[in-house]
Amino acid sequence: MPMRTRAGALTALTVLTTAALAAGTLLTAPAGAAPPAASPKFLSASELPPHPSSAWTAGPVTDGFPGELGSCLGAEGLPGYDYRHRQFRTDLDTGAVQVTVVTGSAAKAKALAARLDDEIRTCADRLEESYPDVEAEGRDYGTLPVEEGARVRGLHTETSWGATDIALLSVGRDGRTVTVVRWGQMGDFGDAPVAAFKTTTTTAVNKLY
Repeated sequence: MPMRTRAGALTALTVLTTAALAAGTLLTAPAGAAPPAASPKFLSASELPPHPSSAWTAGPVTDGFPGELGSCLGAEGLPGYDYRHRQFRTDLDTGAVQVTVVTGSAAKAKALAARLDDEIRTCADRLEESYPDVEAEGRDYGTLPVEEGARVRGLHTETSWGATDIALLSVGRDGRTVTVVRWGQMGDFGDAPVAAFKTTTTTAVNKLY
């Protein structure tokens, strides 16, 4: 089968996602105030699951919620949070994104992580209910023993016109900071680099602080 380039690939999840970025707010500390806490660090391109024929490229860290997560988490994510994200791409049909949010406390972060994971867990059912031409299946790849914990899930979608896509998604937490990582490309569960993505997720959570 000829290899399809990323530029020419119109994936099912892209069709289902409303690409919208929520603008972040820049707060200026008053004179004499304590300096703000360091921002969480993001993954680098080399820390993504290796692609067999193309290097990863990392975009800048940007305020707002990434549209790539809209199919499961909504165009702006769960309301009431200031999100930052970083997008990654290859020269072919594989892409990834990481989003982080710093909450007011560890308890709030725990609750947010649970809500985000539940939205991902139920995503396949909600996609099928909303889009009659889509068949979706989710899989649970288990938890990871990193900081306050992380969970990895998979999502496969197939449309009536033949588009088939696979995504791996994870939610992890360190203290009052939560991160979500998504990897995706054309294919099915057999094409998902689960072990490598678990390593990526562990690295992402370890880098939060």
